[in-house]
Amino acid sequence: MESIINYFETIPSLHRSILLVGGITFFWLLEGALPLFKFEYKKWKHAIPNLFFTLTTILINFGLAFVLLLSADWVKANDFGIINWLPNTPLWMYILIGVLLLDFFGAYLAHYVEHKVKPLWMIHLVHHTDHNVDTTTGNRHHPVESLIRFAFTLFGVFLVGTPIAIVMIYQSLSVVFTQLTHANIKLPKRIDKMISYFLVSPDMHKIHHHYRLPYTDSNYGNIFSIWDRLFGTYHYLDREKLVYGVDVFPDEQKNSSIVELLKQPFQKYDRPTLSSDVEN
Repeated sequence: MESIINYFETIPSLHRSILLVGGITFFWLLEGALPLFKFEYKKWKHAIPNLFFTLTTILINFGLAFVLLLSADWVKANDFGIINWLPNTPLWMYILIGVLLLDFFGAYLAHYVEHKVKPLWMIHLVHHTDHNVDTTTGNRHHPVESLIRFAFTLFGVFLVGTPIAIVMIYQSLSVVFTQLTHANIKLPKRIDKMISYFLVSPDMHKIHHHYRLPYTDSNYGNIFSIWDRLFGTYHYLDREKLVYGVDVFPDEQKNSSIVELLKQPFQKYDRPTLSSDVEN
């Protein structure tokens, strides 16, 4: 475990880039072999806006990385944060608790708030208006949302007290799970269901991308599914019934335009009421 910590304390930027690009490439190829849906689209054309927003996310996170590093070094030097106030624990448990709590603050809580606060939901819409969810959808976030997500992660680092090694472990796992859970792949239902009891599975997350409430407002988790189960935000819907997108933004052409997507958060609309066809 100590060797893992040592590696992630100084993980080279090249290795992180390989994880991102390699992951997208792997799941892109896997989608061709085990597709969940046979989309009638030109895959490269669909990927262009998503990869554009992936690039903006990378640039923002890279530009603010020094803030994350300074914060992680400060909590370590000052023995500050939840995991530093716990009794002595084995290193593996220390890492697990740190990653688990960072997943709550940096992913679940951020995602939940974005759905419940209307101005933030309008920014988050860019992620949901993809009509053909695949592995490139994972980092389809408006630049403003990238800043919001970074702020929640930074808050998590302070509150949890995670050193930079655990932050890097969390972010690496987050990248992989984001690509996995958005990938247009079809796992056996029984296996997917078993995975979803502790980790976010592909089918579980795709329910979140269903075009109607209450499914859109459910399954907020990124790595661990326990937060949705603990806070009652888990929903189930058979994957054959999934329809991607947002019902009040049905224009697929506009939802594929980088310019339109950049403007999307500043449009006005009222969220629809809950649908009644809920499956628990």
